[in-house]
Amino acid sequence: MGSTLDNLRILLADDHAVVRMGFRLLLEGAGAQVVGEADSGEAAVSRFLALKPDALVMDVSMPGIGGITALERLRAHAPEARVLMLSAHEDAQIPSRALKAGATGYLSKRAEPQEFIRAVGQVARGKRYLDPELAPQLALAQLGGTSDPLEALTEKEFAVFIQLAQGRSVSEVASSHNLSPSTVGTHLYHIKQKLNASNAAELTLIAVRSGLIEV
Repeated sequence: MGSTLDNLRILLADDHAVVRMGFRLLLEGAGAQVVGEADSGEAAVSRFLALKPDALVMDVSMPGIGGITALERLRAHAPEARVLMLSAHEDAQIPSRALKAGATGYLSKRAEPQEFIRAVGQVARGKRYLDPELAPQLALAQLGGTSDPLEALTEKEFAVFIQLAQGRSVSEVASSHNLSPSTVGTHLYHIKQKLNASNAAELTLIAVRSGLIEV
């Protein structure tokens, strides 16, 4: 059991230092080498590009651009990147978005330690991994068996929605996505229509309920 991850180089991205320490101990106990840590989406992307690990283990909910946007950004720079996304929430919408954005695998933070080790091993070796607990829900969501309003958002609208829900201004979102403020304003209009939200506070509430951001 101790040799399952021998010689694999892993990067950890989670905004909680205690969580990163727990992951580090589990991974090093299984023979992996943790080559770096990051506490935000932006840091995860830059550290991955600098360190070129075998796999990145990244939380979905982090400050800044967050895990999903960080994943999209990373895959644009390094299409071969192997990424295991983690989330404390068991909603089919989040793994579905993560897999669409290019994640190699997805695991709930409620998983047992040995399942975490197995998931990291598979992803680091380039194999797909999906939390067995979430697979049935995800299959239903793919078949259209979900009534989640977030499904109605396009990929770009979803990325803008996350940042606005985190309290970013339209101009801040525009500069981080290289868009004009008027384009972000148009996205915001459509997002509000689709989610039946009238202001930024309601967008934040929807994001928190869906487990996409932490308060």
